[in-house]
Amino acid sequence: MNKIIMPTAALVTVLGLTWGGVAPATPQEDQAIWQGYYQKRFPDVPKKDFVNGVYAIDPISRESWEAIEEFPPYEMAVSQGEKMWNAPFANGKTYKNCFPDGPAIAGTYPYWDKERSMVVTLPLAINRCREANGGGPLKYKKGPIADILSYIGYQSRGQITKVEIPKDDPKALEAYEQGKQFYFARRGQLNFSCANCHVQNPGNLLRSDILSPAFGHTTHFPVYRSKWGEMGTLHRRFSGCNKQVRAKPFKAQGEEYRNLEYFLTYMQNGLPLNGPGARK
Repeated sequence: MNKIIMPTAALVTVLGLTWGGVAPATPQEDQAIWQGYYQKRFPDVPKKDFVNGVYAIDPISRESWEAIEEFPPYEMAVSQGEKMWNAPFANGKTYKNCFPDGPAIAGTYPYWDKERSMVVTLPLAINRCREANGGGPLKYKKGPIADILSYIGYQSRGQITKVEIPKDDPKALEAYEQGKQFYFARRGQLNFSCANCHVQNPGNLLRSDILSPAFGHTTHFPVYRSKWGEMGTLHRRFSGCNKQVRAKPFKAQGEEYRNLEYFLTYMQNGLPLNGPGARK
């Protein structure tokens, strides 16, 4: 493995973006370039295996991960989430009243809500359900929200990622573009972007860690991270990455992170869901 390589002005274009400027591209073109880039960079990795993150490209760490998966640390969260799903609210209704097709619904999120003109994520929908039935909102990074997401995610395993960007709503495209710009924008005292690590340097070392490909990043959340010692959501991970580059994180489930999730999940279209997961 090589050490992390910092970008130069002569970088090849990825997703119609360079670190030095912007070139126009449709979401469909972005997605094709994105997926083709990773499959060319890691030609020995089957497309569906990218859902396993760094364990798809590093056989040594994969062995340890597979051993952990024999007794997965997220089992308790799945069990607790199932209890939450079935427990009635004060008005006697349950989550099933809000999500009649549930609990296997993770594959339908995030989506663009034209009426509200915003990206709706699954955690946001869960809290809307709770509030509509007299329950208090859950915090978005860890705890009960991660439990019920774990249960829903487990029930949704195998569903294919298929985020849509409505062609008849320019605001949906704008939200996607904002998420895309966020992913490639440098921030923090270290002046890093998400792309510096996970587009330019997957497979390379950052200190003692092998950087994972961004292709597949959204499929396995929520995750149990050994570093956390508990379950955490995708937006908790976004916040952690911002902190690692010494930037002030944005609010979990705020517009910035929801648009980022919209863009990043769209890039994974065609990959199966495999959450919840376990990571280092």
